[in-house]
Amino acid sequence: MERRSGIVTLTTDFGTRDAYVGAMKGVLCSILPEVSIVDITHEIRPQKIIEAAYLLSTVYPWFPPGTVHVVVVDPGVGTKRRPLAVSADGQLFVGPDNGVLSAPLSGRGVVAHLIEEVDYELPERSDTFHGRDVFAPAAGHLASGVSIERLGPRVEDFLIEELPRAVVADGCICGEVLRIDRFGNALTNIPRSMLIEIGSGPYHVTGADRDYGILQRVFQDVPEGETIALIGGDGRVEIAVNGDSAATELGLEPGDKIEIRGTS
Repeated sequence: MERRSGIVTLTTDFGTRDAYVGAMKGVLCSILPEVSIVDITHEIRPQKIIEAAYLLSTVYPWFPPGTVHVVVVDPGVGTKRRPLAVSADGQLFVGPDNGVLSAPLSGRGVVAHLIEEVDYELPERSDTFHGRDVFAPAAGHLASGVSIERLGPRVEDFLIEELPRAVVADGCICGEVLRIDRFGNALTNIPRSMLIEIGSGPYHVTGADRDYGILQRVFQDVPEGETIALIGGDGRVEIAVNGDSAATELGLEPGDKIEIRGTS
């Protein structure tokens, strides 16, 4: 048995209105009663694989070695898409081979295995709820110390979806909104580290024929109700309205283009 942290994280598009997440947790606790389950989010927009891949990329580096991350955003459940277990960056990942695991799969030293050994699935498997019947059991056994090699044969041809990346062209950073958080803030794919490529600032943020002003530091740098662009907690630029929802007030949504230019 391999040493694990005893932590299993869950990221899904299931929401919390229904019992789907609870069923997965029940399976995990049945296999490993002392498991520590961390809910990353269950509010991925339904079937939005890239959104899930992006959120996973922002959160898994904060967890200790040996953590098992379960990601279930799976519009192809029950089809020929494969269930995977992945070892990368000292951690383990379980989910469908549809791009949700693109971030860890893009690194070096990645090992991926099919999940097909029946001893590590539930005895009766639904065609439409692999989160409970395939991924949760696999994660529970991995968290208990079972070697990833025991779940099934190794694979090399896994699917990696390229996350949308910001680019620099003609002195402008061109990016886009990736997600709207619960506060209505528009989270972009423009990292703080890219700003130096267009000068030392101040930086002027625009998009979709709107002017979001100069990049600020904290929400209170503008009056309540005013639009602000700033660096969010994940180190990327976001658009917000101080005390309100940028999505509602400005009509922002994933895919909207954002541009940043230096002013000096």
